[in-house]
This record gives sequence, structure tokens and C-alpha cells, in this order.
Amino acid sequence: MILLPEVISILILNSLFFIFATIAFFISIKIAIYWDFNKSTKEQYRLEKESFLVSTIIKYIFILKIPLFLFFIFTLDKISDLITGAMCASGVITATSYGVYLLTIKLLNIYIFGLWLSISYLDIRREDLPYTKIKFELFIVAYIFFIIELILMWLMFSSIDIDKIVSCCGTLFSSSSNSTIGDIIRIKQSTLLTIFYITSLLLFIFYRYRVKYLFAITNILFITISIISLISFFGTYIYELPTHHCPFCFLQKDYYYIGYLIYTLLFIGSFSGLNSGVMEALGEDASKSYRYSLIFNSLYIVLVTLYPTIYYIKNGVWL
Repeated sequence: MILLPEVISILILNSLFFIFATIAFFISIKIAIYWDFNKSTKEQYRLEKESFLVSTIIKYIFILKIPLFLFFIFTLDKISDLITGAMCASGVITATSYGVYLLTIKLLNIYIFGLWLSISYLDIRREDLPYTKIKFELFIVAYIFFIIELILMWLMFSSIDIDKIVSCCGTLFSSSSNSTIGDIIRIKQSTLLTIFYITSLLLFIFYRYRVKYLFAITNILFITISIISLISFFGTYIYELPTHHCPFCFLQKDYYYIGYLIYTLLFIGSFSGLNSGVMEALGEDASKSYRYSLIFNSLYIVLVTLYPTIYYIKNGVWL
């Protein structure tokens, strides 16, 4: 196992989260089964007190877990300096058979954690605590995914062999690669950009007319096509190199850490869009979620569009 200070910090923090989350998990099961706000029994009164305590524990775990994801990516970049052949986080992720699964589950978890925080915020603002049962049922699901994440993380860090040569991002994210990534890069750019900007336009249309669930569904489509277009097209203008398609290298100092801003905008925008659908399903006011989604998605669109635009203005040609 690589015992960098950053890795040790991540493992210690997640171990502490595991202890407190496990306590919250068992209490959550009890609340999910026996909660009934209309009862006036001692058991219900005790559940109400426990629900406030457990909600606070869960809230701080999830609040810390979301930015900790960015620190995890930063740590992978730092580990890449120690592994032969790795140029960035992509080399570390593919250095073991667990990396891709870990990254996927981590991405899924930050959306689940964010939705839990949103529902909990609504619940504690109401005297009748209408979403207590729902949020603890959601936490039970979130806890299972959290355990999967922890197992994969320990397996990945313990399986990394710094003496093993790994593929660099130039090989992994190449049009000649016989993989899904290679197929994505080989998509005709005009087709890809058309889909990207049509999807962006749909977001504005569904926001304008408050088309409830279509706005949320379009956000799922938007984040998917955004990542694909970032790898295949927009990223090459960040690097100013037509053959460089890595979605991790622009997280590094050489590119002013712009990747952190790009992914943060994309996450907040897409999460807010999904959250608007959840708020609508609960019968709550979703206007803030709609607005935040449109603002941050728009900032993302403007930011990635600026790179090829500025490149063309400076050089008079496209890559």
C-alpha cells in the first residue's frame, strides 16, 4: 500500500466516517421501521430525539464527503508521480482492476449524499417532520453504497504496485484504442457538438416552461454528453493538442487546475437539475434548484465554449 500523507488522511477520515455511519445505520433502520409522527408514545418521542442526533451525524459526514472527492482526485494525481508510465490520475485509476469501479461509485455517492442533504434540509424546517422516514430509508441505501466505496478504496490503494508499468493517458484516451473510450473519441465532432448544444438548448426551454421531470431527465443526458464532448472535443482545446483527450490532466498545475472548476460547475448544475425533479416529486418549491441548475450549467457551457473560440481567434484555425 502507498502510504502518502494524503492517502493516510483519506483512509483515516473514511474509517472515522465508517464508525459513525454504522451507528447511524442501525438507528436509521429502527426509525425507518417504527417512525410514526402521529403517535404520542415514549418510543416515538425517543425516536424523534435520536433522529435529530443521527441526522446531525449523517449531515456532517456527507458535507465532508463531497469536497473530499476532489481531494481524492488530487491524491491520485500525486500518486501518478510514483508510478512508472502514469502521467495523471488516469494511470493510477487503471493501475488496478478496482480503480474504475471506485471512481464510478464515488461519483454516484456524491449525488446520493447531496440528495440526502437536500431532503434533510426540507425535513427539519417543517414541524411535522414529513420526510424523516424517507431520508432515513435513503440513508440505508447510501450506507450500503458507502461501504462498497470503502471496500473498493482499500482494495485499490493496497493493490497499487509502484514498480508495475501502467498505460499513460495518451494510450488510454486514444482514437486508436480498442475500447469504449476509443469509440467515443472516434465520434464525428460535428455530430457530438450538435447533440451537446441541442441538449443545452433543451435545458433552457424546459427551464422556461417549467417542464417538471423533463428538466431533471435532460440534466442526466446533459452531464453524460458533457463528459463525452469534454473528452472528445473541448479538452483538446484546453491542452491545445488535438491528440490529447485525457479528462484528468487539466486538473494539474500546468493548466491552472481549471479541471476542478469545470467539474464543480458541471456537478452543481446537474445535481441541482436532478434535485429539482426530487423537489417536484415531494411537492416542494423547486424554483431555487431550477435556477441554480441553469446558472451553473450555463457557466459550464460558456467556459468550455470559450476555449475553442479563443483558440480560433488567436490562430485562425481549428484543431
